Amino acid sequence: MGLPAYLLAKRPKLSINLELLMKTSVLRPLWSQASETLRHSWEGVINVDQFRWFVRGDMQDQLRQAHRELGARHVRAVGMLDDEMRVLTKDPGVWPKQALHSQPNWQIDTMIIERLLEIGIHPMITTCFMPGVMAAGERTVFQTKGRISLPKDMGEWRGLVRHLTRHLVDYFGLETVRQSYFEVWNEPNLQNGFFEGTQEDFFNLYLNTVTAIKEVDASLKVGGPSTARAEWIPEFMEFCRKHSIEPEYLIGHIYNNDSDSKPLSPFDGPQEDLVSKSPHFASGVIRGTRKFLDSLGYKGEVHWNEWGRSWFPCEPIRETSNEAAFIVKTMAEVSQQADYFAYWCVSDIYDQVGYGRSAFHGNYGLMNLQGLRKPSYQAFQLLARLGTERVKVQGEGLDALHDGLATKSARSAEVLVYSYDPSEKPEQELREIRVLLPEGARQPRLTRITETENNILHHWREAGSPDYLRPDLLKELREVNSLKGATDFKVENGEICFSLQAPGVALVQVDF
Repeated sequence: MGLPAYLLAKRPKLSINLELLMKTSVLRPLWSQASETLRHSWEGVINVDQFRWFVRGDMQDQLRQAHRELGARHVRAVGMLDDEMRVLTKDPGVWPKQALHSQPNWQIDTMIIERLLEIGIHPMITTCFMPGVMAAGERTVFQTKGRISLPKDMGEWRGLVRHLTRHLVDYFGLETVRQSYFEVWNEPNLQNGFFEGTQEDFFNLYLNTVTAIKEVDASLKVGGPSTARAEWIPEFMEFCRKHSIEPEYLIGHIYNNDSDSKPLSPFDGPQEDLVSKSPHFASGVIRGTRKFLDSLGYKGEVHWNEWGRSWFPCEPIRETSNEAAFIVKTMAEVSQQADYFAYWCVSDIYDQVGYGRSAFHGNYGLMNLQGLRKPSYQAFQLLARLGTERVKVQGEGLDALHDGLATKSARSAEVLVYSYDPSEKPEQELREIRVLLPEGARQPRLTRITETENNILHHWREAGSPDYLRPDLLKELREVNSLKGATDFKVENGEICFSLQAPGVALVQVDF
């Protein structure tokens, strides 16, 4: 049977037979069979580059948007103890002696946390980096010159952490602080990158930090090791159990292009995926870590509080519909393997290896400098529209890169289709998608993210790709930056049929 006329009408005019070349994917969710609970683990925790950015009004506006649209309830950022936060710096009250405050100064951190709580977001209390006057070494990281060494005096470090924890409890109240998470350091396994010490040094730092926090209140949630590539987790769990300090939550980081030449946490999947060039590498590490923790009988939470397709600082492909497809694919595969998945990161307000000059420059953010939603952001918006009861999907033309996630409830059903291309330069192709609808479905709706639909970069390029967005252009871009539904679909024989410019994603929604 030939393609419907409405599909052919949408095709570019080429000298080849598109009807013969177009690939078809048929998705048949098993609507009548039993479902399983789908936790929205992609919601809840978001990442910001550094703690200092929270003082900016535009960052606070972006956080309000993420809270409202993405369900952000916690935000994580490094640098809470950096010298830029003025925790252990000079006291103007004793000028001109240039002496330090006699007690830590939490004014800036307190103001930041107040603003976050007003938005409805709790901070992750990240105990890094080392204040300069306490640091045993000179090595630093980032423009903020955060010290990455151990403390000169571990007792002084414990006192600082204890003082911070006591201040938070006294100022905000214990019940509020209990809703936050305390995270010990950031990626200590990247030695001389984020930590100037050994694994043994970090474990000792962790023990002293946990001890100081628990001395204030034993119910506060503390976690680690927050390692890149999810390394050190077996050794970390062994150390914690030996010292009776089992973490309330276990933290790992993973990017799909992480080096496969380094030791990793346990991997679960085919051997051919145990390489960073496989599109399923990150999912295998996530599954393997979950399997390992289950074998230990670990009952705490599991957080992947940094994850993504690539850790490279700037990549144009990150701002394409292919990134949206990777996000949906990964969550379809492993979202139930942990309590939280926090994509890195929420905003292009970012300065680890330089501050972006152009409005769009391939940075990590789900939003650009002006808070415009990229395709990756809108992928999370579509994920948020899914229900909480998942049903299995079968069909034809499906594989590990082209599939879908289906949910149902008493009043609605949803199918989120994805088509991902793992190549460095994905080629655009047009796919025919057919989705079996549940019996009694009505009011079908279709929303797509492609290189032209619901893609702010398409509109930006049409405007000439300016580095700086004039107020009139920014206003125009914001007006087209909300998810828009599509109307070029047909419903026949119990199926909804539409085209998808791949790589991309599409959400089908129906009511009962």
